[in-house]
Amino acid sequence: MHRLRREDEETVTGVKIGYIGGGSQGWAHTLINDLAQCETIAGEVALYDVDHEAARKNAELGNQVMDREEAVGEWTFTAHEDRALALRDADFVVCSIQDPPEETFAHDIDIPQEYGIYQTVADTVGPGGTLRSMRAIPQYYDIAATVREECPDAWVINYTNPMTTCTRALYEAYPDINAIGLCHEVFHVQEMLAEVAERYVEGADDVDRDDIAVNVKGVNHFTWIDEARWNGRDVFQYLDRELDRRKPIPGYEPGEFADAGYWINNFQIAFDLYDRFGVFPAAGDRHLAEFVPWYLAIDDPDEFHRWGVRLTPSEARVSDDESPAKMAEFENEAGEFELNDSSEEVVDIVRALLGLEPVKTNLNYPNVGQCPDLPDGAVVETNAVVTGDDVSPITAGTLPRQVHSMVETHVDNQETIVEAGLSGDLDLAFQAFLNDPLVTIERERAAELFADLVDRERDYLDAYDLAGASVLAD
Repeated sequence: MHRLRREDEETVTGVKIGYIGGGSQGWAHTLINDLAQCETIAGEVALYDVDHEAARKNAELGNQVMDREEAVGEWTFTAHEDRALALRDADFVVCSIQDPPEETFAHDIDIPQEYGIYQTVADTVGPGGTLRSMRAIPQYYDIAATVREECPDAWVINYTNPMTTCTRALYEAYPDINAIGLCHEVFHVQEMLAEVAERYVEGADDVDRDDIAVNVKGVNHFTWIDEARWNGRDVFQYLDRELDRRKPIPGYEPGEFADAGYWINNFQIAFDLYDRFGVFPAAGDRHLAEFVPWYLAIDDPDEFHRWGVRLTPSEARVSDDESPAKMAEFENEAGEFELNDSSEEVVDIVRALLGLEPVKTNLNYPNVGQCPDLPDGAVVETNAVVTGDDVSPITAGTLPRQVHSMVETHVDNQETIVEAGLSGDLDLAFQAFLNDPLVTIERERAAELFADLVDRERDYLDAYDLAGASVLAD
């Protein structure tokens, strides 16, 4: 562990953050922004990326931002070509990686569509999510090995999707690792619930999403809430009235969102699921649609607009011009990096783990009873208290039977994919692929689709026994 120095009761210096995926145009820039506005911790951010030039440019940007008068943070950014060196003696490791989307992500979306399978995101479940897990898991085994050798006591903070399988792979490879996964989907639902509170709760004006306390349970991008409170007052009880206000659901016409942004969300699917099952799904509609088989049972992409959402085409994933996590979030009209409130929590969590100020938030962590009806050890998403080098998950309770059935199917698939990634067993990975609710085509066609995806992306699947796989020989 890197030696920390506490200058006074409020400041910790000498902190080292190793950043894997340090050439990121999204999360790395968010970290620069947030560290520049934090006075209570200081140190070094060591950036590593297979694209070293991208990491070098981010290091240059980070140092330039820290030199500004309005930046109160004291951080030095360095770029490294050696991952081990970047992580050596780190106190924290941040991960946000992605294979080249034009060589992987685009195929994850386009090839299944040729077989009649539509996807909205293709990064967590469905055919695309399975292939992305297959590519990422061996990389995360390697990351865990480097952490074990270079900074065994560090806290690893993962932002990479598929969130669940990547975080689970870290623990499978290095059981003593300290790792959590962070996702902001629940934040957006809290923002919507803040609006519900303002609409129905007497005296609720200008409600901040941070003031909406929710009970979260499930797996990333398929989490559910059964309690929502503002200042101790029940907000969840008003969801029936809000549902009635939003009806009819679906409430839009096919093709209505042809000119809309790809990341729109009108909570139509979320409220439809609430109407069916009595608990509210805490993720955006684009993610929720992929966990069940019925919303994407369409013949034409425009049909999906009925739910107030549109499909994300592969060209958007390649260019990603509209992505909310890109550099443009921090650019002013002159194209210069400008500090703002990112609303992300990574710096708050770092501060909490250093013992400065506790944080209660939702995060992804192995199940030690916080979801008592899901398998022990599986990575689940619930609330937790983060404080003083410790993460304490908060018991969330059980899911309604039919919701539990849907969630557990995905947990079993995720556990299977992680096992396949560890062993390099392509046939085992196909079992999870075939069992995914979005794979609604006949088995022979599913095998053809899987083989097509593997063949197109085989350069990124060298950790698997492709030559000995039965599914490729059929």
